[in-house]
Amino acid sequence: MSSAANLKRWPGWVLLFLVVACFLAYGTAKDAGPLTPEQRVEEITKHIACPVCDGETVYESANPASAAIRAEVKAQVAAGLRSDDEIVAYVVQQFGEQTQLLPKASGFDALVWMLPAAALVCAGVGLFFAFRRWKRNADAIPDDDDRAMVEKALAAEVNLDGS
Repeated sequence: MSSAANLKRWPGWVLLFLVVACFLAYGTAKDAGPLTPEQRVEEITKHIACPVCDGETVYESANPASAAIRAEVKAQVAAGLRSDDEIVAYVVQQFGEQTQLLPKASGFDALVWMLPAAALVCAGVGLFFAFRRWKRNADAIPDDDDRAMVEKALAAEVNLDGS
């Protein structure tokens, strides 16, 4: 494929990337409006792990410990003195680190979550450049030196078979 054809093709990919990025940005930034207290309690308890159960959130669990946490969250929401993140931090402080379902966004926890993503991005970039180099080498047109080398190798092979 010629470089002129490549030049005509890349703006379409850039436009597609920009459209997808805009839709993703809109979808993640879209606000559904204010939540009712019951919806806030549901959302908060979906982000807290049951301290006794294995792999369940406080929202899903029927355990008495989870019921106590749900009651505490409901009381905190009803008081209206704390944000959702502050309520989750309070529950983690009162009931232990095992209730923290989502990792902290700072320090070592953030590093542990970011390293695989960074490795994936680096691998993707590396593959992109490797495929591009392989394609460029595959598209190379043999010159007179290449043809002479092949003829010499074929002649040497015939001489070995004929002797």
